[in-house]
Amino acid sequence: MSILLAMQGAVAQGVLWGIMTVGVFMTFRILNIADMTCDGSFALGGSTCAILIVKGYHPLVALCVSFFAGLIAGLVTGFLHTKLKIHEILAGILSMIALYSINIRVMGKANTPLLGVTTLMSKLQKATHLSSNQASLVVGVIFCIILVAALYWFLGTEIGASLRATGNNPRMVRALGVNTDSMKILGLMLSNGLIATSGALVAQSQGYADVGMGTGTIVVGLASIILGEVIFGFFGRFLPFWFTLTSVILGSVVYRIIIAIVLQLGLKSTDLKLLTAVIVALALSIPVIKKWFSRTFLRKRESEKKVSKNAVNTRVEEVPNA
Repeated sequence: MSILLAMQGAVAQGVLWGIMTVGVFMTFRILNIADMTCDGSFALGGSTCAILIVKGYHPLVALCVSFFAGLIAGLVTGFLHTKLKIHEILAGILSMIALYSINIRVMGKANTPLLGVTTLMSKLQKATHLSSNQASLVVGVIFCIILVAALYWFLGTEIGASLRATGNNPRMVRALGVNTDSMKILGLMLSNGLIATSGALVAQSQGYADVGMGTGTIVVGLASIILGEVIFGFFGRFLPFWFTLTSVILGSVVYRIIIAIVLQLGLKSTDLKLLTAVIVALALSIPVIKKWFSRTFLRKRESEKKVSKNAVNTRVEEVPNA
């Protein structure tokens, strides 16, 4: 029973964190940028949402403000990278460090509890008598469906196609008259806006916002993306782009399930960072392992063909002598 409850909570958290994973996917896969801002923007979304809810604002209004706060964080990173010519990783690190202080300024302290205030999850619980995990899962699924539909439509527009092409071949895009700096800024803004929205939903789900809640977000996002690509990537070849976005969210769910199972088996919570690093390393090494196995298999088949061919030639040479 404890494992089933842990699995239910893992799926709910995986869906909520899946929105963050989609944001990391936009920079890591679409723009080909390793953006470190996400560690700070995730906590920024949670901090902004928590303080607004505590002050009496509607949870949806708090979510929208958190999204716009994430847009501003992405704008700063994009400005540092494109206009001031700071390396993308360093620009993200600078924004991440600055956001730590900003998040404390927003909340006025290191954390803000949401006990006794109305959130989207508590509203749904009162209306439907669901458990906290079930309410988080329903809210997360609704937001993920809206997100996948909106991104699938947006990335199919002219601006969205230019955004995807910027990460794929920036020189060709510039030759077509597209401002690649503007596309990078737009991509970073959307990415951090989604990450901040995920942080706001996670804060409402867990009942508090903390200045350190975004620590390791980039690693979790990369692990979820790679798991989704490895497990569901084969089907994505034959399905539209919306399935690629869905597989990223499913990868986040799989990651959370793995963490929940390992914790139930007795692993200490302090070892989660080590486990995450191992998962990412294994997932990243899968393409290399596949190539090694394919080469080994091909060599084995070629050697078998040579042996069989030599055997046939030997038999043909023996027939006239007989």
